[in-house]
Amino acid sequence: MTGDQLIVFGVLAATLALFIWNRWRYDLVALGALLACALSGVVPADEVFAGLAHPAVISVAAVLVLSRGLLNAGVVDSVARRLMQVGERPWAQVAALTGIVALSSGFMNNVGALALFMPVAIWMSRQSGRSPSYLLMPLAFGSLLGGTLTLIGTPPNLIIAGYRAEAGEAPFGMFAFLPVGAAVTLAGVAFIALLGWRLVPRRQEQEGNGDLFEISAYLTEVRVPEGCKYAGRTLHALIGAVQDEADVQVIALIRGEQRQRMPSTYEVLREEDILLVEADSDSLKALLDVTGVELAANLEEPPERDHAEPAAAHAGKDDKSRKHRDRHGELTLAEAIVSPGSMLVGTTASGLDLRERHGVNVLAVARQGQRLRQRLGRIRFAAGDILLLQAREESLQSTLGNLGCLPLASRGLRITAPRQVLLASTIFALTLASIALGLLPAATALVAGALVMILAGLIPLGGIYESIDMPVIVLVAAMLPVGQALETTGGSQRIADALLTLGQALPPAATLALLMVAVMLVSNVVNNAAAAVLAAPVAISLARGMDASVDPFLMAVAIGASCAFLTPIGHQSNTLVMAPGGYRFGDYWRLGLPLSILVVLCAVPAILWIWPL
Repeated sequence: MTGDQLIVFGVLAATLALFIWNRWRYDLVALGALLACALSGVVPADEVFAGLAHPAVISVAAVLVLSRGLLNAGVVDSVARRLMQVGERPWAQVAALTGIVALSSGFMNNVGALALFMPVAIWMSRQSGRSPSYLLMPLAFGSLLGGTLTLIGTPPNLIIAGYRAEAGEAPFGMFAFLPVGAAVTLAGVAFIALLGWRLVPRRQEQEGNGDLFEISAYLTEVRVPEGCKYAGRTLHALIGAVQDEADVQVIALIRGEQRQRMPSTYEVLREEDILLVEADSDSLKALLDVTGVELAANLEEPPERDHAEPAAAHAGKDDKSRKHRDRHGELTLAEAIVSPGSMLVGTTASGLDLRERHGVNVLAVARQGQRLRQRLGRIRFAAGDILLLQAREESLQSTLGNLGCLPLASRGLRITAPRQVLLASTIFALTLASIALGLLPAATALVAGALVMILAGLIPLGGIYESIDMPVIVLVAAMLPVGQALETTGGSQRIADALLTLGQALPPAATLALLMVAVMLVSNVVNNAAAAVLAAPVAISLARGMDASVDPFLMAVAIGASCAFLTPIGHQSNTLVMAPGGYRFGDYWRLGLPLSILVVLCAVPAILWIWPL
């Protein structure tokens, strides 16, 4: 083994270890790997950042922008609304949700498709009186299966198409993945709908009506009495006086005939002000004892609420509040999940000053199906946390987008203009047709489609770059030169030779299956795009060593990289359903293992039939 090969293998080993450890975000790890290869000389200086100009990177970014346009236009929302009529039979709900999210994932970002249908799944499960756990894991796995359908279904497909061009062949076309992807997706969805959902662990709902957060018992009105020492001081001073021993959220301030929702912490209090606060009994007692505020006289019990409506949605719906509604818009509650790329990850609500900067209150936090009982201001948010948020109804969607959170069950489906749905669908269809007919290269067509959507007003100018998942872009751009170094130093050939030696006594189909299983295992612990980048050069070397076509081996890598069903960290879709479904790390293999075996059994014959050796 040469010195350059030792360096590349050492860097890759360290990179994989850091991916598995998950202490640092994958894009930072990838950048570190690229710099290590550059400083050691295995990546030439003029090629260090060549990955940024790779067609796969441009295509991934354009697909994310196109997906945002489809979301904004309500194309998938219009489909999701029809799912409400599927009935309450478990297999029917699983089949409908898994099937439609798989189809959607074939043409848009996996996580985006999952985010749209998660609220529908949770609503359906609660209406049926079942735990969301039996729907959410099938939904996540369906989004991964659907990514195998088309060139733009998932980043690994775009990467594999680029490697085929580097192997001296024309890049895979828009629907080149469809025959194998359809076989895998149809078999996977059928298995999940008929049998697989029964393998999903049942996580019991919280007591009561099944909502994660019960806050009606904690809504209380307090009054600033005459002579109170906090009259003439700010709300910040009042709350700060008890911040070390109480957890209090001020929901509204009533002053005479005016009601101010979500008052600023810099609001100066006056005598006889009424504060609507959210606090448990111990925190409320501390607030009364320390500050001298009093329980408001003649306080009525919170009104009874409907099964599906959060309690605080009723706050202030008495005669006074109906007479004096906030002219700036109604407040609403929403359950939202913290996505892996959210700005909230690793920070606290107080550290980000969420109320002042984003106009949102965090009322409760749940992690892995259980509400956290520690002080809200001191909780460091993690990916997958579910937050109970209070915000103005008209700004809720934009606020969640800015924070990097995905709405859950309390999100209402948007009422979308048919013209927008038709316009977005037409632009997207023309983009796909130009790729399928070979009129334009994939990257060019996708960028053109994204630009037209922007010019048509389907994507606001401020949301163009927010729709691009920059960590994924940086990951792919950084790992492409590292993958190239694996090939130029002969490292990929050495791995291929080892696989050839291992598979000498095996038929070619078994060698293909062995490659797919290896990539599948790697993709369960590292990002699927990184798995594709690392495995593609090995697949090409393996094909050449067997004197066979590179196509079946590249297809095997594409399928293996996209089907990470065994762990919650293999793909963002798996991570996002972990908390709402109450899953544990070891729950995924119960459905994921038989599904992975089924994928291999279906994919290998289909690949050999469509793409013979």
